Amino acid sequence: MSEEIVKKTDKNRPLQRDEMSKLQWTWKEMKRNKTAYFMLFPFLILFIVFTVLPVLLSMFLSLTDFNMLEMPNWKGVDNYTRLFLDDDIFMLAVQNTLIFACVTGPVSYILSLLVAWFVNELPPKIRAVVTLVFYAPSISGQVYLIWKTLFSSDSYGWANATLMDLGIITSPILWFEDAAYVMPLCIIVALWTSLGTAFLSFIAGFQTVDRSMYEAAAVDGIKNRWQELWYITLPTMRPQMMFGAVLAITNSFGFGAVVDALCGFPSVDYAAHTIMHHLSDYGGSRYEVGYASAIAVVLFIMMFASNILVKKALSKVGE
Repeated sequence: MSEEIVKKTDKNRPLQRDEMSKLQWTWKEMKRNKTAYFMLFPFLILFIVFTVLPVLLSMFLSLTDFNMLEMPNWKGVDNYTRLFLDDDIFMLAVQNTLIFACVTGPVSYILSLLVAWFVNELPPKIRAVVTLVFYAPSISGQVYLIWKTLFSSDSYGWANATLMDLGIITSPILWFEDAAYVMPLCIIVALWTSLGTAFLSFIAGFQTVDRSMYEAAAVDGIKNRWQELWYITLPTMRPQMMFGAVLAITNSFGFGAVVDALCGFPSVDYAAHTIMHHLSDYGGSRYEVGYASAIAVVLFIMMFASNILVKKALSKVGE
């Protein structure tokens, strides 16, 4: 009799996580949180329509010859063959994009994190003012005007005037018309305007850390602020760090406005020509949409791979 009761009890007992398949567990959790999924449904629709479908459509069009006026003609991998074997400007654009991404991505990310750490230590009123000072360049519409005035190509530009007064140069330097200076100057301007949304998210992340954790860590042997940052602060604000990393990757691979504002399009000798410029050229000027889609797919793969690498790197924080 007791064995039958046990069997009935076991039969009616809810299945545990290790007793269910992944699909069963997922479906159970979705039913349990159906209200949350219902609230997320409008965003999900917008995400599918404006993000997922365009990516899939771009992948399809990259295999066709499409000019937006006639029906697409299937070409297979011809666009990709042309891209990597016949398009020298694209390979130069890839090189410039990787240089820009490898410099501005990590540097802007670390700079945002360290400045946010510094700002977070200030009193609240001072913190608000300093945050605005650092954040302002990223939202100012006149930021490029300042740099074009600073590095104006005539003798009235601040940089040229100073160098000539010091006797370092005898004639004005054509800063944004000289291929040797274009990329370094664009990188500097990009870094100067990099304290944007990621910077604000880091400040918010620092303020969510429970202060009692530092006291407990001191008892466990944490001796300085750098150890507190590595073992307590950064692991606690991992969501904000991931958000900032995604923004840094997106900005570093998708830059183009900086170059267009400072150097025009195209830049001299394609010195700062990037994948985004190449995409804009073929998609927006030449209307070779199939070829432009192939460029977009390559850029998407590069950004997706970078996101995976960053996610793995951030998972090691605090270990």
